[in-house]
Amino acid sequence: KIDPKKPKMAIYTCFLQHVINSLKPGGKAAVVVPTGFITAKSSIEGRILQHIVTQHIVYGCISMPSNVFATTGTNVSVLFLHKPQQGETGYEKVTLIDASKMGEEYKEGNNQKRRLLPHEIDKIVTTFANQKAVDDFSVAVTYEELIEKGCFLSAGQYFDVKSEYIDITAEEFENRIKNYNETLSEQFQKSHKLEDAIMEQLKSLRLS
Repeated sequence: KIDPKKPKMAIYTCFLQHVINSLKPGGKAAVVVPTGFITAKSSIEGRILQHIVTQHIVYGCISMPSNVFATTGTNVSVLFLHKPQQGETGYEKVTLIDASKMGEEYKEGNNQKRRLLPHEIDKIVTTFANQKAVDDFSVAVTYEELIEKGCFLSAGQYFDVKSEYIDITAEEFENRIKNYNETLSEQFQKSHKLEDAIMEQLKSLRLS
């Protein structure tokens, strides 16, 4: 009998566990999973995600553009897995790439699809192979950093938040404030005129 209290497993999680358990020492695998898996917090997906991070099995993840696979419109990511040889520590860092904004759209029949261009594929391959960090595209993080972030494998979770500052003089600052005040005053005057016009229109209304 099926236990209704037992958590349900998505088919892909069964396949993913099979791949992990089938890896021989030194073996590698690439598995396509729904992108939601790489930020799973709980249930079976969350436990698998935690396992492949804490055991240093995953060494890379690429978030792909939507509609890039012919048979599904689901957003997907590619996990890269590795089982270290006995006595080896495996990879020191995990390469995370956000390729979700790449590709060009095209139509096949009634289906809207997306494909990666040759130079985009080259960029992904080169970045991954060299574990390069590229602004708003890729990062190479340690397993400790992944664990601190809840074992999430989404590259965007690790991008630096940048703030741009512009140096201006005190005189420039005063001029800007003056211009803002003048603009606001003009807008307020126009608003008052509009209010007066509306009130006049309301006064002229009669029930016929």
